[in-house]
Amino acid sequence: MATLKELAALIDGDIIGDDSVEITRLAPIDGAGPGDITFIANPKYLPFVSKTAASAILVDRPLDREDIAYLVCKNPYLAFAKVLTHLNVQRPEPLGVLPGAQVAPSAVLGKGITVYPGAVIGEGVQIGDGSILYPNVVVYDQVKIGCDCQIHAGSVVREGCVVGDRVIVQPNAVIGSDGFGFAPDGEVYYKIPQVGIVVIEDDVEIGAGSCIDRAAMGVTRIGEGCKLDNMVQVAHNVTVGPHTVMASQSGIAGSAKVGRHCTFGGQSAITGHITVGDNVTLGGRGGIAGNIDGNQVVSGIPAIPHKEWLKSSMVFPKLPQMKKEITALKRQLEALQAKIEKE
Repeated sequence: MATLKELAALIDGDIIGDDSVEITRLAPIDGAGPGDITFIANPKYLPFVSKTAASAILVDRPLDREDIAYLVCKNPYLAFAKVLTHLNVQRPEPLGVLPGAQVAPSAVLGKGITVYPGAVIGEGVQIGDGSILYPNVVVYDQVKIGCDCQIHAGSVVREGCVVGDRVIVQPNAVIGSDGFGFAPDGEVYYKIPQVGIVVIEDDVEIGAGSCIDRAAMGVTRIGEGCKLDNMVQVAHNVTVGPHTVMASQSGIAGSAKVGRHCTFGGQSAITGHITVGDNVTLGGRGGIAGNIDGNQVVSGIPAIPHKEWLKSSMVFPKLPQMKKEITALKRQLEALQAKIEKE
């Protein structure tokens, strides 16, 4: 529970109405009741304002209804996230190494950590203060994990990899799996040892079932603040710049270099050995097949400027009819040409 005044201090917002209103939860605008705060980050929800029973609304400007309190801020969606965290997210108390966990004698564990049953921590591992390893997490030898990390159930961090501070790894993710490297030998393939590592910088989140391959040599790097959705594949020797976001089922092929603050829609793809500039947005199911400059929005396969792709997509359904018309015109032209030649 928090008063509206306390929440305003949390998000640096202004209050219009009673600042002593007590808030117990954040709720959707069409399901909120007394004691709830709701939010509007999209104008399409404005019609619900007249009907909501919420005690307060997070908005970017005051609205017409006068019997409700407003918490006004520049970015209601960001404020929503902060308020939701404040009201609902409580960090569990540290429990130490619980029975059933296996910790190698040479591992160094920080203060205030929790290691759940079934977790395995290898030789020479270093884990920082306040980190949590959930059941059946496997940490191979010589791994370094920073402070206040959460490694969820079933995840694997393989040998020598480095994980920064405040990193969240969702269930069954794999950090440091072998890169896909094989040398052709006639009809067979000889495995190329993958002797590099993965470095995950601070404040990264890795989604469930995602795989980040270790480098063949050197480092695969995920930059500070990156957010990877579920089932994302990052191949060996890739570099992903800080604060890049990748939606589910996206993939980056080997040795690609992605700039900072890029956004990749679901099922998008980046081919290997190319460079993607800063601030590139790639639409869902799009594919970047060559070097691309920064500060642009692209879509399609191969990716082209988004506005051009929108125009092209309007044409796609008409192609069969256009083909028929072109074929008919071709026949007419051939008939006319034959008639001219005959005369």
